[in-house]
Amino acid sequence: MTALTKLFKTTAFRLSVAYLLVFALFAGFILGYVAWNARQVLDDQIQGTIEAEITGLAEQYRLGGIRRLVGVIDRRTREPSASLYLVTTNAGERLAGNVGSLPAGVLDDPGVRETDYRQSDEPDAHIRRALVRVFILPGGFRLLVGRDVEERERLGAVIRQALGLSLGLVTILACLGGWFVTRRVLKRVDAMTETTRTIMAGDLDGRLAVSGNGDELDRLATNLNAMLDRIGELMSGMKEVSDNIAHDLKTPLTRLRNRAEEALRTAKAPEDYARALEGTIDESDNLIRVFNALLMIARLEAGNAATTMADFDLSEVARSVAELYDAVADEASVPLAVEIEPDLSLHGNRELVGQALANLLDNALKYGVATEGEPACPPSITIAAKRVGEHVEISVADRGPGIPESARGHVLERFARLEAARSRPGFGLGLSLVAAVARLHGGELRLEDNSPGLKAVLALPAKPA
Repeated sequence: MTALTKLFKTTAFRLSVAYLLVFALFAGFILGYVAWNARQVLDDQIQGTIEAEITGLAEQYRLGGIRRLVGVIDRRTREPSASLYLVTTNAGERLAGNVGSLPAGVLDDPGVRETDYRQSDEPDAHIRRALVRVFILPGGFRLLVGRDVEERERLGAVIRQALGLSLGLVTILACLGGWFVTRRVLKRVDAMTETTRTIMAGDLDGRLAVSGNGDELDRLATNLNAMLDRIGELMSGMKEVSDNIAHDLKTPLTRLRNRAEEALRTAKAPEDYARALEGTIDESDNLIRVFNALLMIARLEAGNAATTMADFDLSEVARSVAELYDAVADEASVPLAVEIEPDLSLHGNRELVGQALANLLDNALKYGVATEGEPACPPSITIAAKRVGEHVEISVADRGPGIPESARGHVLERFARLEAARSRPGFGLGLSLVAAVARLHGGELRLEDNSPGLKAVLALPAKPA
């Protein structure tokens, strides 16, 4: 495809041609309307002049008869820029005037008309055009008074010439402007196309150029770059998840295999085999929980749960989860305080929000209590829910060691665990699941300092009142 063919096929060039046609039609209509009105004005002026002269000449005929009328017309015909005059008998015999010849029948039809005429009787005399009125005088004499319309025709020619020149100039300027604009657009589109080809070839770091003028192509490039950033994050996350799965699941799988191998090697009684099988089942359950969590996070990030959204009362869900974990907190000797406002309406997935809140409470019970070697602080957990502006915020605060600010973004990733938490049960998927639930609902998960301890805040858009 040649460059000229590509130019002609662009949307910008086609729009330029469409705008040119619309403007040309509009300009032609305006100039045509002006020309028609100018013609009407001139015709009205000519008719007014003719009527005035007819009235005056008729009065001269009434006062002095045909001789006086002929004398007046002879004087007027010798004046510069004189009108057209002709006086004839009833039989058509010419008595006075400056009109040489007329088409047959003109003098027999009184009234105003536009007709051809010659200023002399010579056959090769130039034929001109005039607006005339024929008036029948008493005694049968015919009086013709008219005005040449050459000026009107010249005005029409000037307007037509102006129309042609303006349309020609507009066409040239429109073509040049369309070519210039299209070349710029085509250049940027070609650059975008080339960048997308490099991205499709595997260079995921490539980004579309943004000129900075804020036009529609800049907005498109910005959105596409944001999409590419998100794709890059997902690809990096997938790679990291693969590495983490290979790293973090290797230990339980190895332990599972070693237990089975040890049972085969050392078990002597049925009780030994039973204990080995129970340990194998426990390890298998842990692996199943990990894969279930991974599958749920994947479904949330794909938006598959968006179709199960409904209105529900978050206050009721938060109280139910708090009651469920109240016994667990009592068993761990950790006071659990509940501060939940009533009637907190949300539009979302009730089960997923409840699961996210349960994950936050489970993390607080696991990691929100100081262990040996850490600064002593009376343990406690507070679950709160309240409306803040256009959001409902659910928070779970503990008095444990907390998470350093530099690591708060990292712990939201899948399989991410701090060194201090590696000795405790878990696989580093709880906060990842909560963050995925927040994104599904258009909210966010914030990790804040509770001084001491950690405060996890799940902010979700509230249902409008």
